[in-house]
Amino acid sequence: MAIDSTLPNFRSLNPQERLAHICKAVGLDDAQYSQLAKPGALPLETANGMIENVIGTFELPMAVAGYFQINGKDVIVPMAVEEPSIVAAASFMAKLARVSGGFQTSSTGPLMRAQVQVVGVSDPYGARLAILKHKDELIGLANSRDKVLIGLGGGCRDIEVHVFPDTPRGPMIVAHLIVDVRDAMGANTVNTMAESIAERVEQIAGGKVRLRILSNLADLRLARASVRYSADTLATKDYSGEEVIDGVIDAYLFAAIDPYRAATHNKGIMNGIDPVIVATGNDWRAVEAGAHAYATRGGRYTSLTTWEKAQNGDLVGTIEMPMPVGLVGGATKTHPLARLALKIMDVKSAQELGEIAVAVGLAQNMGALRALATEGIQRGHMTLHARNIALGAGATGDDVDWVVKQMISSADFRTDFAIEVLQRPRHA
Repeated sequence: MAIDSTLPNFRSLNPQERLAHICKAVGLDDAQYSQLAKPGALPLETANGMIENVIGTFELPMAVAGYFQINGKDVIVPMAVEEPSIVAAASFMAKLARVSGGFQTSSTGPLMRAQVQVVGVSDPYGARLAILKHKDELIGLANSRDKVLIGLGGGCRDIEVHVFPDTPRGPMIVAHLIVDVRDAMGANTVNTMAESIAERVEQIAGGKVRLRILSNLADLRLARASVRYSADTLATKDYSGEEVIDGVIDAYLFAAIDPYRAATHNKGIMNGIDPVIVATGNDWRAVEAGAHAYATRGGRYTSLTTWEKAQNGDLVGTIEMPMPVGLVGGATKTHPLARLALKIMDVKSAQELGEIAVAVGLAQNMGALRALATEGIQRGHMTLHARNIALGAGATGDDVDWVVKQMISSADFRTDFAIEVLQRPRHA
């Protein structure tokens, strides 16, 4: 079914009305509606089977970002996150992007690396060539451990050997298995393959195998997105579109040259990506690790995005980064809301999920840069954060909205001010 990702007046609805709208928009049935509507959607018995020492479950708010159009397809994006302003900023930037055709995305194949570390080798370069001579044998041995993956068209594709001739422990070589993991994240698959060839690698290289494990620097599994904004689209009451574009580019260049700024800049990108990864039951720590390692690939830490001015004056943003996500295995399959999140997005492959995630990250980055280049980050953020402050001050029911209004009108977002407001007569 064709999905309409525009969500007009969505913010003014209550949670039940929003959920009813989303269920109708993406075709969820009554049982799926009930799963999303009730707290504690993850049964304790299921949680107990997922990790050890379970004593309960922990919930995050689950929201949807609207207005996303990716490669011409409308996508409603589930996001599980606790921080205010993230969903609103991503949705607004996606709404503005629709004017110029939304987001364009692409990705490489789902290739992951497994590393096999070999120490105690006296002739590391000779050992490297010996391993490469037996490459086909080792690939066959690795593939013999996962017939299901082979049947799906995946499997070990190649072997690289990296030489470290001078370490404090002597020469070291590291064999990389390059594995097509299809629609899995792939950690268990590549780890098993690495372990399966360890003994034979020792025989060939004449050394001792130590670590046999995947690398989270998934630099062969990249997702990319681009977006374009016209000056007319970006104009505000106080700033021309051209001023906004120049401000965004200056803010980006700050991150490109300064690692202290780049750390916060990239954190803002992950503000958009991580909630999608969490909502779909994927490993957000792996995505974070790969992202930040990839940001240093040129020898210093820098921005994961680029922002530049097109010949016609439009602002053009791009992102490219590792995206090791899956649709099968792990919490993606066992957590009931993770399965619903994938259904809401109507994704058909892990690559498509990765492309959606980086598009959201690019939108989130644009939202932050636009705010920084104009009114500053705190004005909009604190307005949305006001509800958290009101709740923390003890407001309940209708008092929450009343306290929020007082904070916004006074431009005072301190907890002690919220407490003071609560102590006033209701209509003072």
